Amino acid sequence: HKPTYDSMRSSLEAMKSHCLNNGVTDISMPRIGCGLDGLDWNKVSAILGEVFEDTDIKITVYSL
Repeated sequence: HKPTYDSMRSSLEAMKSHCLNNGVTDISMPRIGCGLDGLDWNKVSAILGEVFEDTDIKITVYSL
């Protein structure tokens, strides 16, 4: 199934919880949910920022 903005937020919340519980301080990822999945990167990026804004977790996003 294709992701929605709500399912993306839920997945990122779960990722945040995992990171905080396991001492993860850096995440590298592509522009998740965009491309073939069809989500708008500006919206996904905003959700990513909102979810992780209260943490010290460094997020690096790569694009080709």
